[in-house]
Amino acid sequence: MNRPSFAGHALPLAAWGVMLIVSDLPDILLAWPGVPVPSWIFWAKAAFLAAFFVMTRMRRALRPLWQYALVLFTLFLALGLTSLLRGTAWFQGHFNYRGVPFFKGFAAVMVLDILVALAVLAVLWIMKRDRRAFFLARGRLDAPVEPIRWLGIRAGESWKAFAWIFGGVAALAVFIPTVLGISPSGSALLKALPLLPACVFLAAVNAFTEEAYFRCSLLSTLHEVIGRGHTLALILVFFGLSHWLHGSPPGLVGCAMTGFLAWIMARSMLETRGMLAPWIIHFLPDVVVFFSYALLFAGS
Repeated sequence: MNRPSFAGHALPLAAWGVMLIVSDLPDILLAWPGVPVPSWIFWAKAAFLAAFFVMTRMRRALRPLWQYALVLFTLFLALGLTSLLRGTAWFQGHFNYRGVPFFKGFAAVMVLDILVALAVLAVLWIMKRDRRAFFLARGRLDAPVEPIRWLGIRAGESWKAFAWIFGGVAALAVFIPTVLGISPSGSALLKALPLLPACVFLAAVNAFTEEAYFRCSLLSTLHEVIGRGHTLALILVFFGLSHWLHGSPPGLVGCAMTGFLAWIMARSMLETRGMLAPWIIHFLPDVVVFFSYALLFAGS
């Protein structure tokens, strides 16, 4: 019997190792016993990605991962620079002061998120020269869903229906621990309702930007290199870990929920060859998340 060689596993192992090192896993492990997460850890991760990119250009065995390394480095660098901008006295004084209007405060953060997405999409365009190659297209909503037996999805179903079903279920799953956990008063609910259009807009933008830099980036640079299964699992873990510390809800529950949702969204992007299906799935629960922020804002 022929066993797979180590070389056949080297690329998936390298992709997984890099992802785990630069994910929120080190931050989570530090925060667990109460150790403050050092401010330099983010830049250490960015430096590691830069070094890994250089390795992919120098070592033939790692060369197929050069696009993955570059797009991850771009994402981290863009996130770091926008984070620095958010921390400036100018930004805090204009968009994060006490009494700042709900939409103004969140829209300013969303503009920075758009800049991150544009940076990632620009690098993907330079590498691919075809937006469809990194899923920046509507895609085919009538594309079939590959059967997922444990979810009861059989052959013949299409994403046209299941995108809305998954999005609706995800919104309900977020609503139960988040909005009900707030237990808003009647007056807070009345104050928050006029903010619902702003919540819908913010959710729409956030769903697009996160699909761009979490899904388009990783799917387009990995699925033909390490395979579909490894790529989908890697995206599940990466997105789940990114919501452990600051998700809504946070912790293991938030990690599991968002990780599973990322897996579904990545599948939909891959199978429809576009962003619309994952955007729908992402958008609906995000409306609930932003409305929970509106409830907290109204009750403060």
